[in-house]
Amino acid sequence: MAGAAARSLAVVWLAAACGSRSSAPPPPHDAGQRDGDLALLDGNGLFQKLCSPCHGADAKGYKADHAPSLVSSTFLESASDDFLRGAIERGRPGTSMAAYGKILGGPLDAAEVGKLVAWLRQHGPAPIALPPVGAGDILRGATVYKDNCAKCHGTRAVRGEAVQLANSQLLATASDAYLKWAVVHGRPGTPMEAWQGKLDDGQLDDVIAYVRAFTQPGKQEGQLPPPTGKEPLVLNPRGGQPQFDVRHDDRAYVTIDQVAKALAVGKRMIILDARPEPEWRRVHVAGAVSMPYHDLARLDVLPKDGTWIFAYCACPHHLSGIVVDELAKRGYAHAAVLDEGINEWFRRGYPVVAAPGVEPPPAEAKPTPPPGVGTHR
Repeated sequence: MAGAAARSLAVVWLAAACGSRSSAPPPPHDAGQRDGDLALLDGNGLFQKLCSPCHGADAKGYKADHAPSLVSSTFLESASDDFLRGAIERGRPGTSMAAYGKILGGPLDAAEVGKLVAWLRQHGPAPIALPPVGAGDILRGATVYKDNCAKCHGTRAVRGEAVQLANSQLLATASDAYLKWAVVHGRPGTPMEAWQGKLDDGQLDDVIAYVRAFTQPGKQEGQLPPPTGKEPLVLNPRGGQPQFDVRHDDRAYVTIDQVAKALAVGKRMIILDARPEPEWRRVHVAGAVSMPYHDLARLDVLPKDGTWIFAYCACPHHLSGIVVDELAKRGYAHAAVLDEGINEWFRRGYPVVAAPGVEPPPAEAKPTPPPGVGTHR
């Protein structure tokens, strides 16, 4: 009943928000205009601009949220070029890993994706032929997973601190051999330990069978129409100026609860979605304008009249932080990160516009970084 009530409230808020947005659209946005021409960048340039905010400049991961290392030797030797390409183009829906391929409305064409794949290949071994995986038992695998894997990788209902294995796009592209290689050999330089010698071959096959069972056959997500660039910027243009308890750290942050409450009572504000466009087309905060962190040209049209401007992402601070930092440089006095990000906003039942089939992401496990490794967030 609580979930149904929250969804009903979200629909009501969405109707109110859409009906009260500014009627004067900003100048049309040139969909081809980008913050710098990505086509002119080499693989390293593309990685530093698009990927390093979460995976780190050295691609060793864990700079933001759950972004894994992309240069671990056992990862690169087991990941095919097609696997890498698919991860870049289609992302990991429901996580911080966005889709970047033009096939879904993202900024990268096939050639640019190829540059990123080639750049990653320079940092480790070439892919090898992986040994086959035996037929495992799902029920036995469930016990092995619960005892050894769930504490880091989570479950369908609760996401752990490590790579989320119950992810439809990951399982659609990862072979059983790839998954088993990761379990057997781990990911050197990361918290993922090698399980060779700790689990026998039968147990390894069993746990792969169980992970494969995370796949939900028949479940498909739709996609919202692309942004036109003419969407009104200001929510509740006749509303009063909200007051917030702002947390100042490296930049300004305001909690999602405060922003949701201000929206519900009709306060004036602007909400920017800092993720690549395909993520906005999957789900976004009701009334949010697509303003990808890699293309900030449209910031020029934002009013400089003291209106509160919030940016969010799924990291939940890194990509939105890029946008907010740029706004601060331009002299916007009331610009802040929407703390906790879109995923938590969605979980709490606050108003969103979602494509068909898109559901709130799993709950987050409380982070507990292992000693000597550093934080996963």
